[in-house]
Amino acid sequence: MNHSTNGDSPAHDAGYGGGVVCASQPAPERRRRLVAILAGALAALMLALAVVDRVATGRVESRIATAFQNGMDTPEQPSVRVGGFPVLTQLADGTLRHVGITAHDLPADDSGRPVPVTELTVGLDELELADNAEVAHAHAVDATAFLSYEDVSNALGLEISQDTDPGRVKAVLTRPLVGEVTVSAAVSAASGNRVGFTDFHVIRGNLPVSAHRLLDKVFAEPIPLRNLPEGLRLRSVTPTATGLDAHFTGETVTYRPQSSST
Repeated sequence: MNHSTNGDSPAHDAGYGGGVVCASQPAPERRRRLVAILAGALAALMLALAVVDRVATGRVESRIATAFQNGMDTPEQPSVRVGGFPVLTQLADGTLRHVGITAHDLPADDSGRPVPVTELTVGLDELELADNAEVAHAHAVDATAFLSYEDVSNALGLEISQDTDPGRVKAVLTRPLVGEVTVSAAVSAASGNRVGFTDFHVIRGNLPVSAHRLLDKVFAEPIPLRNLPEGLRLRSVTPTATGLDAHFTGETVTYRPQSSST
């Protein structure tokens, strides 16, 4: 009897022990299934966060676009893009890393804003969010206003185009008995956010004294740029093939045209 008991015991123990080892090891299929479930859950969570972040981004972009259009009286809302991801953390901090605004056809009037702006691009770095969306407090603001030669020509009463010399434009003047006279003038940023035309000289034709006096009068007063967000300061003006690029900088910008007293 003792022999029988001793003989059965090792086999029984071995079988029991082997069963425990097998039960403690997940099958490869179970491991793969678990990894797939975890990966799917993580992907779903990331997708949900991305959707929420996109919704928040759309709302703040729409808010800025509406404030800009209302303040600047543009025919259409500008294009606004908030940079950086995620935007939710930026909103929580109260500061947006970078905001880009592109607006078209900023209107002009017949007095203080004689030249319409074909396109305005504004970049705002470290934009602080405020209750008043019409005022933008940023660490740095960089903007470029494009003025077409057609609009500049209408403002000056001369046909303006790019000159071959850098930083200069050509102006065509037609006078009775004199014909067509072409002069070259330097373009620069003048005080008070104005575009100045100086140092003009004849490059084609004969310029009588009367025509010279007329050009002196035309170029004496720089063109004011007042249909731009208040707070921008003109730094430079560059002639291009199709118009003038006016470069501005600033810090605090208000979405309304500058007053005529600026």
